[in-house]
Amino acid sequence: MILYKIKTALKAAAKKAAAGDEEGEGEEEAEGEPEEKKEEVEEEEEEQQLEMTPKSLEKRVNDLTDSITYQGFNYTRRGTFEQHKLIVSTMLTFRIMVRMKKLDQVEVNALVKKEVASELPH
Repeated sequence: MILYKIKTALKAAAKKAAAGDEEGEGEEEAEGEPEEKKEEVEEEEEEQQLEMTPKSLEKRVNDLTDSITYQGFNYTRRGTFEQHKLIVSTMLTFRIMVRMKKLDQVEVNALVKKEVASELPH
């Protein structure tokens, strides 16, 4: 639901930006069309664009997650000292692997917090 709201907000912002660009160039053409027709056309286009298959939606979410993670890492990397960059990248890698279920949180806690197991594994 949140992704839908974000997506809708981004589309609305893009339409406003496009409308701002078009207003200066094509004012003569826009004056001849009534506002109701424009709104109907925009609603139809929006409905067509909102229809995403689960596969394409999953790909879009994964691409956004990767992009946001990378941008966050770059922002953090710029502000850290050289000696701490390896620590930050390691912690970020652990968090990504835990979320992807490639690594268990208990294992990360044992490595990072030095938790000692009460029973030895067999």
